[in-house]
Amino acid sequence: MNRTASRNARGATATVVTSQKVRPGFDDEYQSWQEKTNRVVQRFDGFEGTELYPPGAGDENEWVVVFRFSHLDQLTAWLDSTTRRELLDEERPLLEEEPTQEVLAGGAPAEEAAVTAVISHEVLPERQEDFERWQEKVLEAQREFPGFMGSEMFRPVQGVQDNWVVAFRFDTREHLDAWLRSGRREKLLEEGRNYFASFDVRKVGSAFSGWFRFEEGTKEGIPPNWKQAMTVVLALYPTVMVLNLTVGFELGKFGVPDFFGLFISNVCSVAILTWLLMPVVTRAFDRWLAPSGPRSLRFHMAGVAVVLLCYGLLLVLFGLTTHD
Repeated sequence: MNRTASRNARGATATVVTSQKVRPGFDDEYQSWQEKTNRVVQRFDGFEGTELYPPGAGDENEWVVVFRFSHLDQLTAWLDSTTRRELLDEERPLLEEEPTQEVLAGGAPAEEAAVTAVISHEVLPERQEDFERWQEKVLEAQREFPGFMGSEMFRPVQGVQDNWVVAFRFDTREHLDAWLRSGRREKLLEEGRNYFASFDVRKVGSAFSGWFRFEEGTKEGIPPNWKQAMTVVLALYPTVMVLNLTVGFELGKFGVPDFFGLFISNVCSVAILTWLLMPVVTRAFDRWLAPSGPRSLRFHMAGVAVVLLCYGLLLVLFGLTTHD
């Protein structure tokens, strides 16, 4: 039985994670079939990419395939197409059982390497609110484990699927497995069985996990705009000052027009910020920019004070070096 889950409306970016157990000795035939499928799906509107994850140790020859489309409607068109049904008919003799799938609507690309677990839950209709509260407890426990990078819950979408899906990621497979095998999680699962009838776990490799933003405003997401602005200024000010004192000065000596000199300086400053200073600044202020959990006002104000101190030091430094 195919199982699907989703988070947002039909117009949202969508990913489908398909898992299939290949019969022993049919790996080559399956990979040939998958290559054919990959060529076919590229012709469908909204297709963005696909990735194949071979079975890991102890995964019972379970292959995971990820397809990503621009919109949920476009993904649904692929899933419901006659072309895909014909491909599934070709695949069926290669499998031990019917494949399973989870459709995840939403998420944004990222470059972080990580490993993701995708868990599909058949939640009891009368216990959905209890399930959500239970998931909050699970998230609190996950945050205490090494390597945890974030979690996102995908609610059912009427007419598309019934199951709930939770996707969470860790920085390494070892850290993910440590959580999955932990006694803490086992106790939580005992409680959770009061709220769902069944669940399935899928492990997916690093690139897929980067398709999720996870909790915005935390380490798994994006820092608040005001923090981003403060750190950009911290990197931008010395960049502009140094370029004015070096590149700008040298261009002026050769009579380069101001408008063209400003353009060159802007190109240089953007390059320096992108590949040199901003990575350094964001690493230095990582815990303040995106703390791994709730923090007090004092914590955030302490970060502000440090950034302001850095501003002051830069002003003193350039005041002394540029003083006539």
